[in-house]
Parts: sequence; structure tokens; C-alpha cells
Amino acid sequence: MTRHSRNCTASSVYSYHEKKRDADASGYGSLAARYGKDGIKDFDCCCLCLHPCKDPLVSSEGYLFDREAVLEYIISKKNEIRKKLKEYEKQCKKDQAELHELGAAEERSRLQKFLQSQDHPASSSSAISSAAGSSSGSATKDADCPSISNMKGDLAKKLPSYWIPSLTPDNKQTRIPKPVDKVLCPMSNKPLKMKDLVPVKFTRIDPNASFSSLEGHKERYKCPVTGDVLRNAVPCAVLRPTGDVVTMEAVAVIRRDMKHPLTGHTLTERDIIPLQRGGTGFAAANETLAGKKARPVMQA
Repeated sequence: MTRHSRNCTASSVYSYHEKKRDADASGYGSLAARYGKDGIKDFDCCCLCLHPCKDPLVSSEGYLFDREAVLEYIISKKNEIRKKLKEYEKQCKKDQAELHELGAAEERSRLQKFLQSQDHPASSSSAISSAAGSSSGSATKDADCPSISNMKGDLAKKLPSYWIPSLTPDNKQTRIPKPVDKVLCPMSNKPLKMKDLVPVKFTRIDPNASFSSLEGHKERYKCPVTGDVLRNAVPCAVLRPTGDVVTMEAVAVIRRDMKHPLTGHTLTERDIIPLQRGGTGFAAANETLAGKKARPVMQA
């Protein structure tokens, strides 16, 4: 019986492992890979800069942001939206000008036909036949001697440019869709407002430790209710009134009487924000734990 292994080269069957290996080395086809431990951010890291948050804020969907990073993101997106709105308004004004010009040209042609019919009411048929003959003669003349000028007719207004890619003759002008005038969250794709973000307060394991000294440790924070160390594998939630981060085990106890365990204030279901974790090695921890890279496809 032959030996079955990945290094077996005497088999006449093109195995799945050999096919995947050759596909990875060929440079064609899409690549899909599962995220490793080093490719997943920690639960207390910002979703934008991927660094531990100095001044953490959480959205209503449970995504964590650093205050400085999210402010820069919102400002840059507002500037981008403002620029797109100006381009869209410019396009709308151009469309209105073209419609106005088209309507004016149609009105002029209608007026010219009316004046011609008033000037020659009896010889309208002969005028039409002579106009047809002259147009056919001019058409044959143009066909015999075609003009090579690039300034003829409307070409003077739309002169193509061969050194600007967007003005080449083969380039088709694309329509600019109306931009969304709201800043969207990069994670949930929902409207993101600074006033809706809730400040978060992590309880440090060592209260006297500085933030710079905590960055090099994996175990930095704990639950103020149960005392459990917070990790990616530990589901957490943020209590909106105070911003304290507690484990979901503590939340199960809090939901019995809906009282804040540290201050005693009454809570609602809206005040409990489940914190989105960075991910673990288990498929049930997150919905997206795999990355896909599109590469050229070899076609027959």
C-alpha cells in the first residue's frame, strides 16, 4: 500500500493540498486566510488607530474609539463631504445650464420656422424642396471634402486633451451621485456623532500604574464588580451612566434589579452597551475572522 502524506510525490492524483499550494504560488485567483492571534486587535484598542485607547469612547453599537482618532476621522470626513457636495452642486448647475441652452435653441428654431413660413407662404413647397436640395448638395460636398478641423461646431467648447486622462476623447464623463451628508461609522456604517459617544472608564489592575507602563502588558484591566481580568475571550459591557466596563457575568446579575452595582442608580436596557471584542481563535467570537485578497484570474 502506498504512503499517503503531503510529501508523497508518487501519486497519480492531483491532491487538494497540491492544488492549493500551486494556486498560492501562481499569483492568480483569490486568497483567503483566517486571522491569526497577532492579526486581531485587543478589546481595549481603538477601531481606527488599533492602539490602546488613552481617552476611550464607545458608540451605541459597542465599538471603541480613541477621542483624538475619532475627532480626526470626523473632521476629515466632513471636509471630504463638503468637497463632494461642491462638485455635485457644480454638476447640477451645469445640467441646468445645458437644459436652458437646449430650450433656448429649440425656441429659436421654432421661431425661425415660423418666420420662414410667414415670409414665403405660397412657395413653401418649393422652399422645402430647394432646402432639401441644398442640404443634400452640402452633404455631398462635406462627404467629398470632409473637414479635419477640431474647432468645428461645438468641438470648440469641448476640445479634447491628450495629456490629461480625464479629457481624452475615449474617456466618458461619469455622473457624480449625490453624496451622503452624514459621517458614517467605519465599523457599523451608521451615522456617527461626537455627542452620541459615551466616555469609557477602565478599572486598572494596578491603580498606581501609568498608561505607558500598561501598554506592554496583556492583562491591563479588570472588572470592578467581579474582579475578573478583562481579555478578548471575556465578553464585556459598558454601563452608560458612569462608563465602567464590567463582564457579562456581572451584567446578568445587574439585570435582576437593574441597579448600578457601584452607584445604586436605576438602569435601563439602553444603559448597557455590549462591547465589541477584537476577536479570538473561535468562530463564535466574531462574524468576520477571515480576510480575502483579490488577485488576477486566469481565463482560458
